[in-house]
Amino acid sequence: MQRPEFYSCENGPKAVLPFEAAEYEARLAGLRDILELHGLDAVLLTSMHNIAYYSGFLYCSFGRPYGLVVTRDRSVVISAGIDAGQPWRRCHGESLTYTDWARDNYWRAVVHVIGTGKAVGCEADHLTMLNAEKFSHFLKPKRGLDIAPATMTQRMVKSEAEIALITHGAAVADVGGYAIRDTIKEGLREIDVAMAGRDAMETEIAKRFPEAEYRDSWVWFQSGLNTDGAHNPVTGRVLQRGDILSLNCFPMISGYYTALERTMFLGEVDPASLRIWEANVAAHDYGMSLLVPGAVCSEVTQKINAFFAERDLLQYRTFGYGHSFGVLSHYYGREAGLELREDIDTVLEPGMVISMEPMLTLPAGMPGAGGYREHDILVIGETGAEDITKYPYGPGFNLVG
Repeated sequence: MQRPEFYSCENGPKAVLPFEAAEYEARLAGLRDILELHGLDAVLLTSMHNIAYYSGFLYCSFGRPYGLVVTRDRSVVISAGIDAGQPWRRCHGESLTYTDWARDNYWRAVVHVIGTGKAVGCEADHLTMLNAEKFSHFLKPKRGLDIAPATMTQRMVKSEAEIALITHGAAVADVGGYAIRDTIKEGLREIDVAMAGRDAMETEIAKRFPEAEYRDSWVWFQSGLNTDGAHNPVTGRVLQRGDILSLNCFPMISGYYTALERTMFLGEVDPASLRIWEANVAAHDYGMSLLVPGAVCSEVTQKINAFFAERDLLQYRTFGYGHSFGVLSHYYGREAGLELREDIDTVLEPGMVISMEPMLTLPAGMPGAGGYREHDILVIGETGAEDITKYPYGPGFNLVG
């Protein structure tokens, strides 16, 4: 039997994608402008976020390589045979499936589309040392170029369709937040509360997007000492009266991540904790007021730093004050050029979507110990910003149970 290195697997009709064909064509046109600017013949995208952004297909790697080859006139998803026709159905453009019959058939499929001796762009921040060697060995490019920064810059400014999807995501996160608030009571475990929020969000996503894929939505609901880190996983810790709680809802809609994060207390809040909580809420309000077109990320950061320093709290800040939203997740993708940090000088402009999320962490044993975090998502407009997170923050609503 002659086994192929790659083949076409157009099994079934195209599915309804997260966006219309015109949206993907506009994104590809922007990418081709990058190719033209740098004199490239093709680009090989390998990250989950860029492949999803330009094609609509969000892959599940499981140790296998995936790619999207974009030339001046073609867009081809390169996928593994284990996925059969799913990449074809869920992508805008063409697809090519490589087989497992011989090692490196993935690269042979890439070469089939691009050819050898061409000027080829890649994502240097995603290629391992091993795959960088294979990139050179198989493609034998006359010139290579890292186009990851340019694609990130393109992704940072959202289209109207993207903003509409992100706004739906923020509303879904709110649904999860209310479900969690209604579930919290003394004696439950963190995992019990988290499951209620996750189930509510997934049900809401399915209602809003009946033709979507459903995966990867999650909740981190933390209590007591577990609130000290923003990304601490859920545990079986049992909730107790007086606990500081951290509500974190993360719906995923077709690769688009949104978030709702709130400080809460169960039953009562002591004076020391209330002081820190109110200070963080005040910083949150102040920070959101700074997110306007023309603001510089580093300058916003320094202003909030000064706000905390005046209250002798800056030493308890644990990370930057916000980040971009779009095609990203906790295990892939990030638009690092749009973060509220001291070393980011990006200027906010209409179409950008960014969070405000100050966090203070006081160590165990101190009065007011725990992690305090509020998080809203704002869409930058022509003259100001719209807060698309509607779940309330602060002690007036989030002293529960």
